[in-house]
Parts: sequence; structure tokens; C-alpha cells
Amino acid sequence: MFSGFYNTGIFAYQTLLTLVAPFNPKARQWVDGRRDWATILQQQLAGNTSPVAWFHAASLGEFEQGRPVMEAFRTQYADYKILLTFFSPSGYEVRKDYDGADYVIYLPADTPANAQQFIQLVKPQIAFFIKYEFWYNYLHQLKTAHVPVISFSAIFRPNQLFFKPWGQFYRNLLHFFDHILVQNQESVALLASIDLTNVTLAGDTRFDRVSQVVNTKKAIPLAEAFKNNSPVIVIGSAWQDDMAVLIPFLNTFAAPLKAIIAPHEIHDDEIERWRSQLLKPSVRFSLASETDVAVAGVLIIDNVGMLSSLYQYGEFAYIGGAFKQGLHNILEAATFGMPLFFGPEYDKYQEAIDLVQEGAAFPISNVNELTEAFAKQYKNPENAAQISRQYVQRNIGATAKVMEIVQKLMSERVKE
Repeated sequence: MFSGFYNTGIFAYQTLLTLVAPFNPKARQWVDGRRDWATILQQQLAGNTSPVAWFHAASLGEFEQGRPVMEAFRTQYADYKILLTFFSPSGYEVRKDYDGADYVIYLPADTPANAQQFIQLVKPQIAFFIKYEFWYNYLHQLKTAHVPVISFSAIFRPNQLFFKPWGQFYRNLLHFFDHILVQNQESVALLASIDLTNVTLAGDTRFDRVSQVVNTKKAIPLAEAFKNNSPVIVIGSAWQDDMAVLIPFLNTFAAPLKAIIAPHEIHDDEIERWRSQLLKPSVRFSLASETDVAVAGVLIIDNVGMLSSLYQYGEFAYIGGAFKQGLHNILEAATFGMPLFFGPEYDKYQEAIDLVQEGAAFPISNVNELTEAFAKQYKNPENAAQISRQYVQRNIGATAKVMEIVQKLMSERVKE
């Protein structure tokens, strides 16, 4: 009965997105990207005789979590092809050319027919769901086909449906997984409370990913010329709600400070509006020369994919999204070692909670709070910088724990 309600909800969601697609660019990408998905998938898989490992990520953040595991799997199981699917356009459009996967497509909507056809076409030998992905029909089909299924970097909270009195359908769904690797002890305890014991406390694979980022960071000469030995705050994944606080702060902070601003989404009209409100001279990265940046106080990044390397030029970082949209990746900044600032809604992010408690991160709600917290760190950033750097280092290793489970499940499958 509950599966019927679930499927009705999936069909309703599909219908809604189809209706709004002509008026909403993201909805249009979601719909268009799934059009003729079976034909596209058949064409991609044509002629393949290798076993397939399927990785699924909701969006770009989950992809970054999954990337170390994909790369480790590729190294250890070189005879496999890797299929990577995305739910969100913001993940697919940025990583559709990712060379660590052999095939990259949108995940078709989780209807019974789509799930059955998808599994029949792909014939995965193992499947990975990253962090929050729980799709009933896909998981049911994988279980029916006796395909090992792993969830990793998962995190659970008491208010989720799995732990509600009426959440039996969702609790049953978790039993489709052969193993769940979680980020914290609370998740282990919550899953144990609903009789799930195929669980490992492994931590978050993003720590492994960000440690790679530091070692492979790219030099950005224009950003280096802009810095020119000045203190810099790097503002990553900024939304309008963040800039409503940051612009007054930048306009009034008295001590020497430059800012590199990377918007979460690139919209020319929004960037130009921010520039008109800033009192310091600003330049857009795509239009600037080294002469331009030498006299600018604010450098605005109007492209995608550069942020992780930009943190090397900062002494401080502000990470956007924690006023409304959801806090973005703070670990990339933390691994470079610097005080971190973000909005007030961070309680769903374990790393943010940890770094606030340890004294390396500072949540703020308004301009005054940001000015006060920043002024204290401006005088002595080294303590917070060391804490954030050490926090990342001591949490590295989740990928190796995932691969231990993979090896166990793969060997068990060979014996069957």
C-alpha cells in the first residue's frame, strides 16, 4: 500500500516538473535530460562486455564525496566500467564530462518501470548510493537482482522519517542496503534502534577528497596578482542572502582587507548589482588584467570550477548558503587552514558543528556579528587556522573503510 503512495508521489513530481519546465530553467534541464534516457543509455553501453559498477550522486556535493571512492574503485577493480548518475542538473551539467567515469547520465525518475528497465540495461555488479539517496524502486530492483548495494558517507538524524512511528515503509527501505557506512556515532545508534546492524562508522569521504584538493591545487596568476601580499577573505558559494550581510561588512571594515567572491550561481545582473553596492573598486575575473586587479579591492569570479584552488590565496573564508539554501562545502577552505565564517543555519552539517565547537568556525546572523567575530580573528588567525587544518587531517581515511566493505562484498559475490 505504501509503495503505491510512494509511486503516486513520484509520478506527481514528474508531472509537476514537466508543467513548470517551460518557465523554469532547472526544471527544463531535469526534464530534457531524462528524455529518451533508455535510448541514450543503450547507445553508451553498446558493445560493453565489462562488468559495471554504478555510483549515484544527488548533486555536485555528493559527487565530490563519492569521487575518492570512485577513484579507489577504479584503481582496485580496473576491469570494471563505472556508470555515474545524477539526480540534479547542478551536478550533471558540471560533471557530465568527468573522465573518472565511463558513462554519465541523469538518473531516470524512480518509477517501477524505469527502475526495472534501468537495472536490466546496466546489469550492475555493485551499486553505490552517496549520502542521502534512498530510491525505493531502484533499491528494490537491485535487491531482487542480488546486486550488492552500499550507502556511504550517510548521516542520520532523529527527525528523519526512518525513525518516526509511521515510518515503517522507509525503515524497510534501509534493509535493501547490504551495508551502510555512516559519518558519526549518532547515526550508528539511530540505525541500531531500528535493528540495522550492517553498519560501519567510517566518517566522511569528503575529508579524503579535500586532502587531494590541497595536493593538486592549481596556481591562478590573476588571483595571486590581486592578493599582492594583502590579507584576503575568500567568499565561496555566495547567495544574495549572504551578500546582504557581506557587502555592508566589506564596505565598513576598517583594516586592510581584500575579498575574492565566488557566487554560487553566475548571473550577470546579480554580479553587477553587487558591484554597484560595493564601495571598494571591483573587477570581474573574466574581464580583468593583472593591471586591473592590482588596484582592485574585490575580485568577483564569474566562472565555475575554480573555488577549491582560490582558497590558497585567503587568510579567511566565508562559506555561503547557511542563511537559507544549505551550507556549502566548508572542508575545502578548512583544509587550507583558516578561520571560517558562515550563516546561522548549520546544525545539519557535522563538520560545521565540530569546527564551531573547536573554535575554528564562527556562525553569524547579521553584519554586527560578522564584524565582531571577524575583527577578533583578524588580529590572530593562526589558532583557528591550525585547528581547521588539523581537524581535516585527523578525519582522513573514510575511503579506505568503504573499500574494505567493497572487497568483502565483492568476494562474497564471487563465492555465490
